[in-house]
Amino acid sequence: MCGGRGTRLDRGEKPLVEVGGIPMVERVRRALAASRVERVYAVTAPHAPGTAAFLDCPQVEAPGDGYVPDLQHALADDRIGGPVLTVAADVPLLTPGTVDRALDAAEGATTVAVPVGRKRALGVTVDTVFRVGGRLLAPSGLNVVGDGEGLAVATDQGLAVNVNRRRDLRQARWLAGAPAASD
Repeated sequence: MCGGRGTRLDRGEKPLVEVGGIPMVERVRRALAASRVERVYAVTAPHAPGTAAFLDCPQVEAPGDGYVPDLQHALADDRIGGPVLTVAADVPLLTPGTVDRALDAAEGATTVAVPVGRKRALGVTVDTVFRVGGRLLAPSGLNVVGDGEGLAVATDQGLAVNVNRRRDLRQARWLAGAPAASD
């Protein structure tokens, strides 16, 4: 999923913002390519023409109406069958191992969440929270879309760091061992 406006980050096309000298969308694409994921499709939108031009993988152009409508548009594409692993382009510390562990934990449709305390310990912002069994959780940006409904909780840094604001970008760059001075 790489077609959002990225207005909270205020850095142009968010998927092309670099962490460690590599655009976030490319970091995510590499993690997926090195994982057990069989096929990768980029869901782009008119808001991110540079991202669409940059990517060298099959693409589905969504209308750019928001994450859920664009995901629904992509899932209606005849090339994409279920179950489907979805990943936001703004989780630049994602690793192949993290992806594979999420796949192992998935049982049908699965929301992968991160404890809010883990995100706060890493110094990144928390925008959306929900409570499950007394635990305060935040969406990770990675989900499995399919039949049923499940929840997997992960503490992996690669899922806890979701770049939505400048502070998140500084932390992602720092955690990746890259300079944060270009903020």
